[in-house]
Amino acid sequence: MSSKKKNLSDVSLTSSPELKESRIAIVVSKWNEEITGALAEGCVKTLKQSGLKGKNITTVEVPGSFELPSAAKMIVENRKVDAVVCLGCIIKGETRHDEFIAQAVARGIMDLNLRYNIPFIFGVLTCETMEQATDRAGGKHGNKGVEAAATAVKMMLLKQALRK
Repeated sequence: MSSKKKNLSDVSLTSSPELKESRIAIVVSKWNEEITGALAEGCVKTLKQSGLKGKNITTVEVPGSFELPSAAKMIVENRKVDAVVCLGCIIKGETRHDEFIAQAVARGIMDLNLRYNIPFIFGVLTCETMEQATDRAGGKHGNKGVEAAATAVKMMLLKQALRK
């Protein structure tokens, strides 16, 4: 669990031979691209360090965070994947629009987790300011993309362990 004082990139993760042939999709919002690009970069790097092959990592871009659940569902219904990581960045504006988007995205991703038998990871920053987002996309609080990748790996390993 992350907190104000914790670096999001401090994850205990080692290469897992069990994941060698696993396939994962990353859905990335283009809105706030300088932030989401850094999240995606950290995510891919961590997945590769965990033993996933680059050819088994698919990245798909969507216009904004609101489209993350829909694209994640399309991927699962058209490709064989073992997990989907959803990355986005929602920053508070002058209205409450951000609250409605964040709530809808979180609910959409949770619904996918309950509907399909694979993990869908919520890697969406919900920040008050661009500075907070930068701090969590490779800045002083680490990279939420790294944390999302680690969560995906841990959930895939849990699923494999429960099958045994």
